Amino acid sequence: MVSAKTVEIVKATAPVLAEKGEEITACFYQNMFADHPELLNIFNHANQKQGRQQAALARTVYAAALHIDQLEELLPVVKQIAHKHRSLGVKRADYPIVGAHLLRAMKEVLGVAATPNVLSAWEEAYGVIAQVFIDVEADMYEQAATEKGGWHDFKDFTVVRKEEESTNITSFYLKPRDGGELPRYLPGQYVTVRVRIPDETYMHNRQYSLSAAPGKGYMRISVKREDECEPKGAVSLFLHEQVKAGDVLSISAPAGSFTLNASHDQPIVFISGGVGVTPLLSMLQTVAVENPTRPVTFIQVAQDMTVCAFRSEIEACLHELPEGRGHLCLGEPRIIARQIKEILSQMSIEDSDAYVCGPIGFMKMVIDLLQRSGMDGENIHYECFGPDMPLK
Repeated sequence: MVSAKTVEIVKATAPVLAEKGEEITACFYQNMFADHPELLNIFNHANQKQGRQQAALARTVYAAALHIDQLEELLPVVKQIAHKHRSLGVKRADYPIVGAHLLRAMKEVLGVAATPNVLSAWEEAYGVIAQVFIDVEADMYEQAATEKGGWHDFKDFTVVRKEEESTNITSFYLKPRDGGELPRYLPGQYVTVRVRIPDETYMHNRQYSLSAAPGKGYMRISVKREDECEPKGAVSLFLHEQVKAGDVLSISAPAGSFTLNASHDQPIVFISGGVGVTPLLSMLQTVAVENPTRPVTFIQVAQDMTVCAFRSEIEACLHELPEGRGHLCLGEPRIIARQIKEILSQMSIEDSDAYVCGPIGFMKMVIDLLQRSGMDGENIHYECFGPDMPLK
């Protein structure tokens, strides 16, 4: 616990963090990578260039300031971030480095407002918050390493099969190189793929959802080719263009808190946009095997059929469900919004669970439609690509 005086000072800094947060975190990352370039082996370089990581950290620091006296309120967010840290290999020894550079950035950006009392209070607060992360992640590392078929950090997997699912999505079927068992991961979880790209100084890490249900004798990731954005997706292009069947990839143990609640029996609405279909397909396949009487509606959205992946797999699963219904929505965003609104208007979704995955703008639109249709926000589950964004 932090002292009462520290709580008072940290809470008092919340307004300035709301205003200067991203400036502080941009300064933080710049200084930290200059002093510790080895950490570039962990962080997503594209998210840094786009400013997404800086914005995500700024939101986290601001939330910590607001809830410093009620850290239990942040535990769901802590666990979500801790899953990502564990899958990237973040260690206890990294936290003092982060803390020192965060305080340095506050001092540089806030100037005279960063008084010795303010910096001392944040040093104490950071120590407490960091320990929460360290403890949660230690439990996750232990669980990943000790469960049947599990491992601690990264493990070599052989690409036993590579298959195009659409013009921009390719699947990679993975089995342990040592012939060992696979863990019983949860539908909706992801793995981190760590690669060394030729002529690149640092390793690259990307997190990809597992696109097939557990228990199939392999793990499958399905990767969208990111060549129409800036910066282009270095890892996705490497996987699409250079990795072939028989090659070896370094994979983390499965992680993630965006998972199917298999113990519930209420109806489910799955709504996917583009490659966001991947975790939802794993969930759908699991329902078809473990709870086939559960009512399921699967709404798949794509720009057109050339980029629509897994349609036959989805239809096969829905065929096995007596109360399975599928909808395919194609077109530009305004048309998609009208189609989804029409589908939802014909359903009673107040007591349903919804799982949503896709681009940020798409998910904001879908979540708004679900809430306008009467669904409680607590029943809407979603996952962002990359650093999390506030959507509801």
